[in-house]
This record gives sequence, C-alpha cells and structure tokens, in this order.
Amino acid sequence: MLGIDISSSSVKLVELGRDKAGAYVLERCAMEQLERGWIIDGNVEKFDEVAEAIKRLVKKSGTKTKHVALALPSSAVITKRITLPGGLSEQEMEVQVESEANQYIPFSLDEVSLDFCVIGPNKSAPDDVDVLIAASRKEKVQDRQGLAEAAGLKAVVVDIESNAARMAANRLVESLPNKGQDAVVALFEIGAMTTSMQVLRNDEVLYDRDQAFGGSQLTQLIVRQYGFSQEEAETKKRSGDLPEDYNSAVQRPFVDSLAQEVARALQFFFTSTPYNRVDHIMLAGGSAPLAGLTEAVTKNTGFVCSTLNPFDGMEIAGSVRLKKMVREAPTYLTSCGLAMRRFLQ
Repeated sequence: MLGIDISSSSVKLVELGRDKAGAYVLERCAMEQLERGWIIDGNVEKFDEVAEAIKRLVKKSGTKTKHVALALPSSAVITKRITLPGGLSEQEMEVQVESEANQYIPFSLDEVSLDFCVIGPNKSAPDDVDVLIAASRKEKVQDRQGLAEAAGLKAVVVDIESNAARMAANRLVESLPNKGQDAVVALFEIGAMTTSMQVLRNDEVLYDRDQAFGGSQLTQLIVRQYGFSQEEAETKKRSGDLPEDYNSAVQRPFVDSLAQEVARALQFFFTSTPYNRVDHIMLAGGSAPLAGLTEAVTKNTGFVCSTLNPFDGMEIAGSVRLKKMVREAPTYLTSCGLAMRRFLQ
C-alpha cells in the first residue's frame, strides 16, 4: 500500500516494504508540486488538476501498487476519547459508539463517516476501556476517495494527517535515550501555510495547535525582495538559484521569525498545561532543513532541536535517489506514516 499525503503545496508518495528481519525498507518516495489555490485549508478546489498531479506522481515513482492510504487534515475530523464498559462485543461497541457520537457530532450521523478504535484499559477504571471516535463529513472522505479513483488508485485507508505524522515520528522518538520513555517531545510540521505542533509523551498527545505560519511566507519575502513572480520565487526557492545576498537579506530573517514562532507556540503549551519544559523539539515539513533553523530554535527556546528524517534507520532501496531523498526527507513525515499503515491494519 502507498502512503500519499495531499498538502496545499504538493502531493507526496511513500512506499515501504520489510526485509526478512522485519525492518522497514524505503522502496519509493516521490513528490509533485501543486499550484497555489488547488488545495485550500485541506479542501480540494481544483479536483481534476490535483488528480492529474497524483497520476504524474505515481508514474514518476515507478510503482505498480494501486492500494493507497490518504489522510484528512485534523480540522476536517472530529475526534473524541470516550470510556466504555470492557467486554463488549464488536457489535455492542458499535451501537454504544454511535449513541455517544450523537452527542459530540453537530451533523446527522447519515452525513458522516464514523470510525473508532480501542486504545486500551481506562487508567482509573481498569474494567472499562478507552475508545477513540473519529468522524468526518462524508463528502470530505469521498473527495479523497474520488481523487484516488481518478488517478487509477483505490483508497483503502483514510487517516488523519496528525495521526500519520505521529506514527512516523514515534518510531524516531524510540531512538532517543531510554527509548524515549517519559520524554516530552514537541513535534513541529512546517507546511506551506500552516505549522502544526503536537506535544507527545509515551504515545499520548499532551497538546496540539496549528499556527498560520509556514514556508509560503518565505516565498512572499523573495517576491518582495527581488520582484519575482510568485511562480518564479517558488521555483528559485526550491532550486536555490537566488541572488548572492539571499541568505543574509531574506533567509536568515525568515529563519529567526520561524524560530520565534516555535518558541511562542511552546509558551502557549507551558501556560495551558502543568509542563514547563520539553526534552526534545523535532522539526519536519518543507522548511525544516533551512540552514541555521535548528540552532535558532535551540537559542530561542533553550531546548535541544533536530530535523526529522522519517526514513532514518531504514534500508533504502536502490531505486531511491539518495541525495534528493535526504534533502527532502522531512517533507515526507505524513506520507511515511500513511505508508506504515500497510503493516498496522
């Protein structure tokens, strides 16, 4: 199964396999840019254009796989953790989940796609179980399924972007000292328009927040500084074909303001929870590899910061262009998490 992440600026594909010892193998990864306005706030505004881009992406990757896992943005999904009596059959649980969901979902249940999973025994009442409910408007799910079909694929999983990012990140948290046990990790995914923050501890989300700040602001700065068109600025930003003073005049100030945004987001976390520190900051997304960013974040926050490569510790298949993959790796966090669903059905 492929993992395909559809964001406002690009579509990204990851295909994973496993070797005989059960370790992950990165079989393929590829990316195709989307034009501004095709996807806005997770909504597909230009269906045919996005479907064509996914077709090109699949062709570029060289995969023959047709099954795909896609994701919806967190803003399109209502999630709620509930507690139910232990020992219910699957059918009894479905009935209970539907009656509980009615209280939390502002639409008729006929209009939503609903799913749930058992998280485990409730900490304060071990005979009960904690269950996570997730619901989204049917048309949002059908949009994603339709895109897959139009590109000749079959959507078998529709996940939530933040869940997929977390799944890929958790594998790397385990490589921290003491296997990441009890470590408080702040994960920032810097997208084109939005930076998503999740604070994790032992597989649990302590806090999450989206900020309207991202890589497109850097593009705007390039447009203003050099008078390029939006498209030119985006192309030159990706290729690095920019004037000599770009680093000092544009990139460094942007890196500083991005580091300040990260520090501000952490302050919100500290003021709204009992926590006053994090053990590690992990950066992913298109702007994560910018020169000097991890150092600027550490300087602004006082906490250790690193750029996340979701393929770290994986075997890399010969068909993957290594240099390109390493440069773009932080962008593939969500698509990598989606591709991992192949082994976690």
